[in-house]
Amino acid sequence: MKKILLIATGGTIASGYTQEGLAPKIEAGELLQYVEGYQDFCQVDVAQPFGLDSTNIYGKHWLELAALIEGHYRDYDGFVICHGTDTMAFTAAALSYLVQNSRKPVVVTGAQKPIDLPVTDARTNLLDSLRFASEERAHGVNIVFGGNVIAGTRAKKERSKSYNAFSSINYPNIATIRDGRVVFYIEDKDRLRGPVAFYHELNERILLLKLMPGMDGMVLNRLFPYYDGVIIEAFGVGGFPEYGQMPFYPEIRRWTDAGKLVMMATQVTHEGSDMEVYRVGKAIKEEFHLMETYDMTLEATVTKVMWVLGQTKEPEQFRRLFYETINHDILLKEI
Repeated sequence: MKKILLIATGGTIASGYTQEGLAPKIEAGELLQYVEGYQDFCQVDVAQPFGLDSTNIYGKHWLELAALIEGHYRDYDGFVICHGTDTMAFTAAALSYLVQNSRKPVVVTGAQKPIDLPVTDARTNLLDSLRFASEERAHGVNIVFGGNVIAGTRAKKERSKSYNAFSSINYPNIATIRDGRVVFYIEDKDRLRGPVAFYHELNERILLLKLMPGMDGMVLNRLFPYYDGVIIEAFGVGGFPEYGQMPFYPEIRRWTDAGKLVMMATQVTHEGSDMEVYRVGKAIKEEFHLMETYDMTLEATVTKVMWVLGQTKEPEQFRRLFYETINHDILLKEI
């Protein structure tokens, strides 16, 4: 029988009603009281490092979760993290970089409705997560939600209320869970090489900037003192506008000359960036040797940049680490 550590962090799954709206109230041990049948295949211990609405979760909490897993890694066969849905994709991506090459599963789950309601997705999601974490073939960081198993770097919340809130972007689901059975679509545990690796540094001085029609480069001028890097969500396959009193070109030069990162992403959810297609992208990419995110999600991009900059600021080393595929995060990339 597998031994699983259930890590509760708050979120809707553990929330109750207050005069100000839903807020985390249900403790870790109480969550298991609402789930039946897990005792048939696993033994569960609980931990609760914090209890927060996931809106309030960021880098220091990701590091805390990774450290908790590291501290108990030898004691358990798998880990299940109960988490709010709003930043769940960021947490799953961050943990994919902080806990690498794990032969043990790290499952992130949650719910669209609290677990103590008569009608809720919480009980199914938690039972599915415990089941997947107990599977011999499961490994690495994944989100289990709505019967789907999604690689931690490929998940995005695309629906704010529906039970099928998360989708896998530009990559297939790892598995599906139906009627108490796990059906794997992707099995690659045997490809893992070397021991599990834990990391302890993130650089959070990163900005994600979404372009809008009419925006000019002045915004980068104002943000320059506060960030070590900027990821720009551009239109379409990627490019910079050429209007405004302060164009983007000189501001990008200012950032790159100072050794700061400028990276191009796309606002389009599916299929990724390709700056080589149009002059507005190709010219500036070649002039400044800009990096782009290709088929990565924005959540994976942000957290991977934080992780890589936590390891190095040397440009070529950064480029090498960023374009190394980790937990299925990037397929299309520079050679």
